[in-house]
Amino acid sequence: MLKTILGTLLIAGLPAAALADDGHGHQALHEKDAVLSPENVEIDRNYDILGAHVHREGRVVTFHMTLQGTAGATIPAANRALAGAPVHSYVWPTSLAPESVGFEGGKGILALVATSHPDFDDTPLFDENGDGDLANDGAGWHSHWVVLTKTAGCGEGALAVQDIADGAAPKMPATWPGLPIYIDSPGFSPVMDGGEITLNVVFEDASVLEGMTYDGVTSALRVNEDVHAPLLCVVDVFDVASGDLSLPGEVKTR
Repeated sequence: MLKTILGTLLIAGLPAAALADDGHGHQALHEKDAVLSPENVEIDRNYDILGAHVHREGRVVTFHMTLQGTAGATIPAANRALAGAPVHSYVWPTSLAPESVGFEGGKGILALVATSHPDFDDTPLFDENGDGDLANDGAGWHSHWVVLTKTAGCGEGALAVQDIADGAAPKMPATWPGLPIYIDSPGFSPVMDGGEITLNVVFEDASVLEGMTYDGVTSALRVNEDVHAPLLCVVDVFDVASGDLSLPGEVKTR
C-alpha cells in the first residue's frame, strides 16, 4: 500500500555509487539493524541518505538519519509569502497509528519530520532561536508529527499532510499549532552533528511501540498557492532509504 501511494514520487532508476564506507563515524551506519541506502550522486549530498535507524529505551525512541553531506546545511530559499512557501524535511515514516500520538481519525501514514521553512512559523509554543520572539523560527530545523495521505489535489499519486475538513473538530495533540491539518509541534529538538540528524522522542504509552517499523525519507513540500485544502503537498522526494518505502526497519529495544 505504501509503495503504491508514493509510486509516482519516488526517484527511480537514478545511478547510484556503492555505499560509502562507514568511516565517517556516523552512528546509523554502525547499527546492525539500520536501513542502508546507496550514495546517489544526482541529488544534494545534504539530502542523500546513507542510513536510517530507530531504537528505543523504555518510552524514549531515538530516530537517526545519516547523510552523505551535512545534515541541515541546505534550507529552502525564502518565498516571502505563505502561498507557495517551500518546506524541506527529513522524514521517518512509521507504522504507528496516528492515534498513538494524539490525533483523532487520521487515515494515513504517521511520520516524524524535521523541517525548515523560512516563510512561516508553525511552533507557536517554542522560541527555537532564543531571541524572545515565538513567531520567527520557521527557518530553523524543528520537529513535527504529521499524518500523510494520498491527495488528488496535489497531483496523481501525490501525498499531502491530511487536511481538517471545514467544520470538523477532530481531537488533536496538546501541542497542535492550530493549522487546519494533521500536524503536531511537540518541541523535540533535532540535533545536527556533521552528517547525522538525531531526534529523541518520548511516548506516553510505550505499549504502542511494540512491532513498530520505519523508513527514512528526505523530501520537499509546498504550501498550496491558494493556502487552502490541500494546504501542504509533498512536491518532491529526494531519497528513500529502503528505495520503495516498505518500512523495513524494525525498532529494537536497548
